[in-house]
Amino acid sequence: MDKERLEYFKRTLKEERSKVYDFLNQMEQNETIDSNSAMSRELSAYDNHPADTATELFDKERGLAFKENEITIIKKIDDALASIDEGTYGKCKMCGKDIVEERLEFIPYAQFCVDCQREVNDSRPLEKHNRPLEEYVIDYPFGYGFNDYDEDAEVEFDAEDSLQSVMKFERLEDRTEWYTDSDNSYVDPMERISNQQYREQLPD
Repeated sequence: MDKERLEYFKRTLKEERSKVYDFLNQMEQNETIDSNSAMSRELSAYDNHPADTATELFDKERGLAFKENEITIIKKIDDALASIDEGTYGKCKMCGKDIVEERLEFIPYAQFCVDCQREVNDSRPLEKHNRPLEEYVIDYPFGYGFNDYDEDAEVEFDAEDSLQSVMKFERLEDRTEWYTDSDNSYVDPMERISNQQYREQLPD
């Protein structure tokens, strides 16, 4: 690649890096990333609904993923700029062949040629196979009784007995239960207040 084309890609890479920094600043101003306002507004999250806490945590993790993606692009751009100074820009890092300029026009910080990039993508596990390591050592479904699958075993205390013991322990003896099974559901007394009852108790 001649000097003129290298200067062109150098300018392109710097412009791309500037765009990425502007995008990071925009996401920070919009509180897409680096924002703890929702999670730190209260002294304690003890009384918050678990779904609300989960939503806030999801938003935080999503923002971190967005930020990490842009930082990764910046690192690739810096590596590409360094390769221009070293005279290795446009060379595939895997096979060492030249990367076609059409690809560099589209992705100026590309590190691999098309064939090697396809090989890199194929080497990544599919999401359905990308399971936690714990699933390889914990029996499905998280283990059962140690002798429940042995037909010849003399079962004295199996998984069903364990469940019954736990249910018996959690039952309140000689006390009124927290809920009634009249409608097969439990509604908090506060939620039984209708809108009309709420309006009637408001001061005139």
